[in-house]
Amino acid sequence: MGPVNWLAVLVAALVALGVSLVWNGRLFGRARLEELGPGGLGQRVAPWRTLALTFLLLVLSSTMIGHMFARVGGATLAVKPWLYFMMSGGLAGAFVIPAMWINYLNLRISLRLALIDAGQWLVAYLSMGLTFFLLGG
Repeated sequence: MGPVNWLAVLVAALVALGVSLVWNGRLFGRARLEELGPGGLGQRVAPWRTLALTFLLLVLSSTMIGHMFARVGGATLAVKPWLYFMMSGGLAGAFVIPAMWINYLNLRISLRLALIDAGQWLVAYLSMGLTFFLLGG
């Protein structure tokens, strides 16, 4: 097992946070507002607190991804670079999105919002994989 690239962990979390801000703002902010209304989910907490907590949780996810890449090793990743995307996207597709959808089913949140959020998490996790790829895992 190689060392965890801590710089890549932090940068990947920042990149995923940026993806999330754009996704839930410019790209799908209006659709979220239509689904949730002006007093919808997340409006009861100060925006800076939501941003800080989101970043901390993304650091946790990014740390796990960084550990996975360290476990695979730089030599393997050098000859199989698709593993960056397969592993990071696989985490989103096999764990994060299904867990989110189970929660959304219980809360009776619309399929439209579930699909928007699933896309956001898939793109965010793939962007973390890309960050690790660019920064050398």
